[in-house]
Amino acid sequence: MIELIKNPKYDFMSLRNYAFALSAVLLVLGLVGTIQIFRGKANLGVDLAGGTSIQVKFQKPFSMDEIRSLLVQAGQGEATLQGVEGENILLIKLRADAGQQERMVADPVLKLLRDKLPGNPFVVESISEIGPAIGHKLRQDAMLALAISALAIILYLAWRFEFKFGVTAAIATFHDIFAMVGIFWALGIEQDLLFITALLTIGGYSLTDTVVIFDRIRENIRLRKRNTFSETINLSVNDVLSRSIVTSITVFMAVMALLFFGGAVLRNFALALTIGILVGSYSSVFVAGPMLVLWRGEKMTEVKR
Repeated sequence: MIELIKNPKYDFMSLRNYAFALSAVLLVLGLVGTIQIFRGKANLGVDLAGGTSIQVKFQKPFSMDEIRSLLVQAGQGEATLQGVEGENILLIKLRADAGQQERMVADPVLKLLRDKLPGNPFVVESISEIGPAIGHKLRQDAMLALAISALAIILYLAWRFEFKFGVTAAIATFHDIFAMVGIFWALGIEQDLLFITALLTIGGYSLTDTVVIFDRIRENIRLRKRNTFSETINLSVNDVLSRSIVTSITVFMAVMALLFFGGAVLRNFALALTIGILVGSYSSVFVAGPMLVLWRGEKMTEVKR
């Protein structure tokens, strides 16, 4: 393993009160964001809120600002536009009012583009619609998937380590998910099914990082029985610090490639992964360990192998 830092001896546990304060802010922000999502008041994509998605391919390059200006003039200022660079493809997402049919929303927009851009003809590649009821069901299913994953985390780690380890890891994982939801809501960034995918991905990434630290904690409890539990956690985090940094940098580089070269369709997904990597790395060190100390105390009770 590459050692980026030789024999690190950082006192991470001394910063736990500051970390708890930061985490409290993130959790409150995430709770507000989650409530707003369920109320349908957040910036939800068509697949979660319901609406119509239109994909067209122009013959020539087009100006996104010009098309947005045309839609604003036509009363469709809330439309979401995504362009695919180099392919002259435009994706238009429109929220439909209750009772409106797919063509009632799409036809006026397509007519507008044909009338106002006569020198740049296009073909309609797809028109799809998701009703508000389906969007609501997708939101419910997404939250159910997160709840099931949390239960699975607790059961696995309770079997692999002990119950307190499992609950703590689940809390740290949901801390990351709530933080991402809150940050996206606060920034007004669209949340769609790709965002839900990013949440589940980051949940897995954060859990893996936490389990690596927990495994080292278990080994050090067995080997260093004279230490306090806080000292053991500090030692364990420092033991795997280089591994954690190398892993984070490797994943971060791949995500940066998606963010800058993946096109508009993947941009929000890559941004969510970028934020999630930072939050997940933070929680593995500053949330999971300190919470174990709060629950278990400083007594060095050995963990089953």
